[in-house]
Amino acid sequence: MQPEITAVSVAFLATLVATIPVRRLALYCGLVDKPGPRKVHLNPIPLLGGLAIYIGVILAVMLVHRGSIGQIVGILAGATMLALVGILDDGGLLHHQIKLLLAMPIASVLLLVSGIRARIFAPLFPGPIGAAMDIAFTIFWVTGITAAFSILDHMDGLCAGVAGVAAGFFTIAAVQTGQVLVATLGAATLGAALGFLRWNFNPAKIFMGDGGAMFLGYLMATLSLKIRPEEAPSVAKWLVPVLILGVPIFDTVLVSISRARRGLIPFTSPGKDHTAHRLSNIGLGHRGAVLTMYALGILFGGAALWVPSRPAAQSLVLAAVLSVCGLTAIAFLESAPYERQNKLHQPSPTP
Repeated sequence: MQPEITAVSVAFLATLVATIPVRRLALYCGLVDKPGPRKVHLNPIPLLGGLAIYIGVILAVMLVHRGSIGQIVGILAGATMLALVGILDDGGLLHHQIKLLLAMPIASVLLLVSGIRARIFAPLFPGPIGAAMDIAFTIFWVTGITAAFSILDHMDGLCAGVAGVAAGFFTIAAVQTGQVLVATLGAATLGAALGFLRWNFNPAKIFMGDGGAMFLGYLMATLSLKIRPEEAPSVAKWLVPVLILGVPIFDTVLVSISRARRGLIPFTSPGKDHTAHRLSNIGLGHRGAVLTMYALGILFGGAALWVPSRPAAQSLVLAAVLSVCGLTAIAFLESAPYERQNKLHQPSPTP
C-alpha cells in the first residue's frame, strides 16, 4: 500500500473515532460555543474538535513517516504549540491577541530553525539581504495563513472541508514531484479533515475551535512553503501554493478590505461578513455556501496542478486574470447583504 493511502486511512479512522470521546470531554468540561449575535448556530455546540484532528494527524505521521525526523519534529512542535494555545483560548484562558502577535510568529520561527522558509527573494538578491527578506516573508506568510484559517472557521464544515481540499492538492502535487514528507503530511491532514467532517458538516455536532483551525492553518502554511515544483518556471513555484490556498486567501482579503473600509481592525472584529456568509445571504443557504467554497477550492487546486507544465507567460496571464476576477468578486460581494459590525469602542444602541 502506498504510504499516502496509509496516512489518509489512519488519520481518517483515528479522527473519526477520537471525535466521540473528545466531544464527551468537551461537554463534561463545559467547553462549548454558545449561540450569539455573531454566530450562526442556535444551540450550544461542543468545542475541542481540534484535539481529535490533532490525534489523527500525529498518529498517521508517526506510523507512516520513515525519512529524516529533523524537519518533521520542527513542524509538529509548532503545530502542537498552536493547537494548545488555541484550546486555551477556546476555554477563555488566554487573551485572543496572544495567538496573532506571539504564538503564530513563534511557530514560524520553529519552521525557520528547522530549515523551512520561503525562497522568493534570495534568488533575486543573493546574500544576506535576500535571506533576511525571505525570513521576514516566512514569518508574515505563516502567521497570515494560520490566521486566515482561524477566521475561516465560522460555518459548519467550512474550515475542515477547505483544509481537506487544499491538503488533497498538496498531496497530489507532492506525489508528482516525489516529495515524501509533503505527501505524507498532506495525506494525514486530508484524512483527519475528512474524518472530522463526519461530525462537523451541517448540522455540526462538534466544532474544531481555534485549536483545530490554527493547527490546520499552520500545516497548510508549512505545506505551501515545502512544495517545490522544481522543473516549473519560477513564477509557478509561488503561484502553485497561492492557488491551492486561494479560498482562505480570498476570504481574508475580502474581510480585511471590507472591515478596514468600515473602520474596523480585520482580525479583531469577528462577524458575519465572510465570503460564506454573503454567499448564504444571496440565496445559496448554509450548505450551498459551504459547498460552493469547496468547489472553488477544487477549481483553484486544479489550476495549481496545471500551472507547472505551462510556460511562464501563461502562468503570469493566469495570475493577472485571477487577480482581476478576485477584485471583481470582492466588489460584488461587498454589495451583497451581510451583517455589519459596529466600530470598535462604539457603544451598542440601547434597546
